[in-house]
Amino acid sequence: MKVPRFPTLPLATLTATVITTMLVLSVSIAYLGVTWYSTYLEDSMADALPPEAANAYKMVNEGRVPDSNALKTLLEHLNEQAAPTDFKIQLAVLICGLLSALVCAVIGIYLARRIARPLEDLTVAATSLTSGDFSARVAASSSSTREVASLVETFNALATSLDRMEERLRFNNMAIAHELRTPLTILQGALQGMVDGVFAMDRKIISDLLLQVEGLGKIVEDLRTLSLAIGQKLVMQRQPIDVAEVVETVLAAAKPMLDASQMEIETGLQPACISADPSRIRQAVLAVLENASRYAQSGGWLRCETERLSDESVIIRILDRGPGFPEDMDAIAVNPFWRGDASRSRATGGTGLGLSVVQAIATAHGGHLEFTNQQGGGALVAIHLRPESQWSRRALNVGADRQGPRRNPRCPLSRTARQPD
Repeated sequence: MKVPRFPTLPLATLTATVITTMLVLSVSIAYLGVTWYSTYLEDSMADALPPEAANAYKMVNEGRVPDSNALKTLLEHLNEQAAPTDFKIQLAVLICGLLSALVCAVIGIYLARRIARPLEDLTVAATSLTSGDFSARVAASSSSTREVASLVETFNALATSLDRMEERLRFNNMAIAHELRTPLTILQGALQGMVDGVFAMDRKIISDLLLQVEGLGKIVEDLRTLSLAIGQKLVMQRQPIDVAEVVETVLAAAKPMLDASQMEIETGLQPACISADPSRIRQAVLAVLENASRYAQSGGWLRCETERLSDESVIIRILDRGPGFPEDMDAIAVNPFWRGDASRSRATGGTGLGLSVVQAIATAHGGHLEFTNQQGGGALVAIHLRPESQWSRRALNVGADRQGPRRNPRCPLSRTARQPD
């Protein structure tokens, strides 16, 4: 049977409730104890009275008036017992107060330990994190306050994120070693063969070695792009641009590559103005085109589209009729060095950093990368770009005032400033 979990209370509310409860409990214990002891003393005094005084005391309690002699005798006995009785009552008040304070202290210590126990667990888990054990987690408790429960949830999310980062770092290190080992081995072997006189220093061998160097340079540049993205320094030169013009320029530059893949190109480039880094947009579009020419050349068709949505965001779509993405693409496409080619061949698979770089560029522009398989076959890659935030746009305007305006005649952003989102 599952025990129902009650909603957690805020720490301030729980603290106020506990303090109020302790005060009420302390006063109640003292009041009940003193009241009981006073009644006990009163009954003891009544039993110790002489018969005449006891009869007078009974008549007074019943609301009747006793004779003067009996009343005088009663008052004499009460005066004799007044001082000892007052002392006993004062002592009873002190004892009941100390007893109530002790009971409340025990209950308060218990409740405080219940509240602080998750914090102790958090301290132990944090110590494990500092020692490199990213598998440390803190179990959620139904008795925790809302703030402590939120802290535990945040800590577990942080630990999970660090654990994933460590796993990704290990994978990236192994992947980088794999990527660099082959070209470095080829370069080392060929150069050593030239030094030893085994290979002649002809133009063909040097040209092949230069290709390996270019491949190493591309890997280093892609890694640098990802590092800049992690440090949130990827987009440095924002300016108003028409994304349709940027895509059109990239298509013109990539025409020899696309012609070599025998792909028919179609375009649907609508004006799509936004403040963005044009060099990074070109880099992202070119990376997607390279992937399409490598993997989707069997379809022989490629279409590029640009569109500006009602919320002022911009979408760049690239569609093909190739084999599409694998079914588990959502789980692996964000990993650097992943290739669609299972053989991990550099000749057919590239560096494996393409989608990661495109995603980093889209994220740096406030958007994201979307990739799906079309119903009729083929893949669809969409780069979503969002407009700058208000504070970033102000910084851009300050920089533009210092460096001078950079205008694009087709882009309305270069003529009139857009309103904040």
